[in-house]
Amino acid sequence: MPAEGAKQIKEVKGLLYTTEYEFRPGRIRIEGDRIAEVDFCTEGELSEVERETLVLPGLVDVHFHGAAGYDFCDGTQEAYRAIEAYENSHGITSICPATMTLPVEQLKQILTEVSGDKPDSLVGVHLEGPFINKAKKGAQKEEYVIPPSVEVLKELQKCAKGLVKLVSIAPETEGAIDCIRELGKEFHFSIAHTMSDYDTAVKAIQAGAKHITHLYNAMPVPTHREPAVVGAAADDPEVMPELICDGIHIHPCMVRNTFRLFGAHRMILISDSMRAVGMEDGQYTLGGQEVTVRGALATLADGTIAGSATNLYDCMCKAVEMGIPKEQAIRAATINPAVSIGVGNKVGSLEAGKYANIVIADKELHRRQVILKGVIL
Repeated sequence: MPAEGAKQIKEVKGLLYTTEYEFRPGRIRIEGDRIAEVDFCTEGELSEVERETLVLPGLVDVHFHGAAGYDFCDGTQEAYRAIEAYENSHGITSICPATMTLPVEQLKQILTEVSGDKPDSLVGVHLEGPFINKAKKGAQKEEYVIPPSVEVLKELQKCAKGLVKLVSIAPETEGAIDCIRELGKEFHFSIAHTMSDYDTAVKAIQAGAKHITHLYNAMPVPTHREPAVVGAAADDPEVMPELICDGIHIHPCMVRNTFRLFGAHRMILISDSMRAVGMEDGQYTLGGQEVTVRGALATLADGTIAGSATNLYDCMCKAVEMGIPKEQAIRAATINPAVSIGVGNKVGSLEAGKYANIVIADKELHRRQVILKGVIL
């Protein structure tokens, strides 16, 4: 959130990231918290510094748990503000934090608190639990896993005042397909923490699940005879998979090939970060479980990877290091995730009428400045 007395900005010039997913020289005019106009020009009309300046949309993270020593499930305004400040300062200007698998009453309290005085850059909430498969729980607590329930989801959404945008769900669990089909107009459903085979995943996708939570992680490994969730997702042109590009969760070869398989227009980069991001190595918690963080690696006592210790901007840069073209990586961290949760009309690209959420960087993507709703942070 911008500090009191922060500087309002009226104009930004440089190489703009366009809605055609390329860079063109131009100028953005800002009025209040919105982009008023986007004009393109020749490079000769820019200064030498402006010709070396990349102007990106603010990033959109639709799956992360915390930062700066705090977790979204701490359920306090102090936590929300600290997380928001960290994310914003790193160019992530639209946040959709994820809950963990917790008791329903605790989830209600968390959602009630955040909806009562929501952070300025909050665009939604992602329920990563409790509707998962215990066999693929990952860093989630097994005792709080429950079957998918229309009634519970409606209660949670009521507490959230409509803020829940994304719901992770294991489609093979009892009631999951019916839940997706019945509430598909109110929530975006994501296949997650699952033992689903190909056919069951196809049924879930046909019912309306068009998002995949951290592809490859916490799901069966696809083979040539059992393509599983990955194959079902690749088959449907509307499905958008998340990918954690922290250099630990997914091998660079698989990152490159996943972009080829799905196409850059479908890929969503996420951080899946936990409270240790931005902090020193040490002991932390995630969903009530002890986590050890060493560098970018966060693990439970049994060695299970427990989220990441990398923010989305760094994940985007890591994807570029892995060989993903810069323009594709930016797309996967901005407009694609915004569209995937239904907020692409407000954020995710540099267009007139959208919020003036902008990252100024050099050609190597080193951040120089972040603008949140027209204000320099």
